[in-house]
Amino acid sequence: MTAAVLTARALLLDMDGTLVNSDAVVERIWRRWAGRHGLDGDEVMKVVHGRQGHASMALLLPDRPVERNRADNVRMLAEETADMDGVAPVPGAPEFLAALRGLPHALVTSADVALSTARMAAAGLPLPDVRVTAESVGASKPDPEGFLKGAAELGVEPADCVVFEDSGAGIAAGRAAGMRVIGIGPRAAVHRPDAVVQDLTRVRVEPTADGTVRLHVG
Repeated sequence: MTAAVLTARALLLDMDGTLVNSDAVVERIWRRWAGRHGLDGDEVMKVVHGRQGHASMALLLPDRPVERNRADNVRMLAEETADMDGVAPVPGAPEFLAALRGLPHALVTSADVALSTARMAAAGLPLPDVRVTAESVGASKPDPEGFLKGAAELGVEPADCVVFEDSGAGIAAGRAAGMRVIGIGPRAAVHRPDAVVQDLTRVRVEPTADGTVRLHVG
């Protein structure tokens, strides 16, 4: 864990692994998928966090047509949306989101509208007013498109945004967008974000008189 103080004009928040612990569901569904395709489940799990499903499939089954990956992704999203067993808030997430009320922030997730709405509800978390979901972008993380769209919707320059992420793909996307990144949880640490903490209990939000947000991390 690293300690830091970062100042931002807007916060861009990943969902899975950052606000919501959905690891149990993701493991169940992707390991089933790996078994159907004769792939090693452990190797599959190294790839799938942070990306849209079809982007993970393109890496894991590079010779398969894009159309089949996208059709398979639709089925996977439906499976995930129907399975909320074990979904819970990341420690500190309810208090963190409560502290952001009235401050510029957005959800930037590789999940679609249905899945993000269901998982946030299952975790008992409020949905931010501004949301960038799978339907909003043409390219999955690690492409920076989602974070750039989030910044644009909030009317804030990318350099004035701080990203909260747990995955390598998400951290790379935040960096490519020209933003600073706070890593949440054990997956984040190996990707060297600007600061990293175990969970959101280690982040304190301090609004300032000039409209910026000071983040005490660690």
